[in-house]
Amino acid sequence: MNLTTFRRTSAIVLAAMLVLAAWALTRVPLEEEVPIHWGPDGVADGFASPLIAFLMTPAITVALVGLLELVPRVEPRRANLHRSADAYRTVAIGVVVLMAAIHAFVVLAGVGVELPVGVVFGLGTGVLFALIGNVMGTVRSNFMFGVRTPWTLTSELSWYRTHRLVGRQFVLGGLIVALASVTLGDVALFVTIMAVIAVVLVTAFWYSYRVWKTDPDRIDQERVS
Repeated sequence: MNLTTFRRTSAIVLAAMLVLAAWALTRVPLEEEVPIHWGPDGVADGFASPLIAFLMTPAITVALVGLLELVPRVEPRRANLHRSADAYRTVAIGVVVLMAAIHAFVVLAGVGVELPVGVVFGLGTGVLFALIGNVMGTVRSNFMFGVRTPWTLTSELSWYRTHRLVGRQFVLGGLIVALASVTLGDVALFVTIMAVIAVVLVTAFWYSYRVWKTDPDRIDQERVS
């Protein structure tokens, strides 16, 4: 799988994150504590030293990039994942960019810039949901990337139809979350995000099983044995 675009984007994003962290470390005394976590109500409830706060997100991003690089190498259905390369690259880049946005938020909060937690987090989450949903229907059956239930993994029909449906749900859910981020309070936004995730998960399990039952070409362990 050609991940050149992902690698270049990740390198640029990580460099920008480190530059921003270095700038912030010159603005905040190392003995102070800055916020690194916010509760559903938008109030900071976790704190750390500037060194940890400003370097933690870049470190997590490096780990994520490494994981995303590893997945195509260990995927048993490698050919199918390679056929899903555009979707994989899109989601991988989206995740890295979202991490950069989170890092920028943490750094700005650490130097004293007040930003609306709900709006930033909600818009970022909504855009990522919509991005995932937009490419979900093009993902081919594999074990590492996509909606992996026992039924999608043993039925091409279930995989295809489930991803088409879940893709539409993610796009709609992303729009709902983005709208909620600018119209609702922080607690209501958190509930909205959890509700969208719950609906997608329940639908994926129920619908993938329903389609699997109607697929004459499904892999049925009882029939195999």
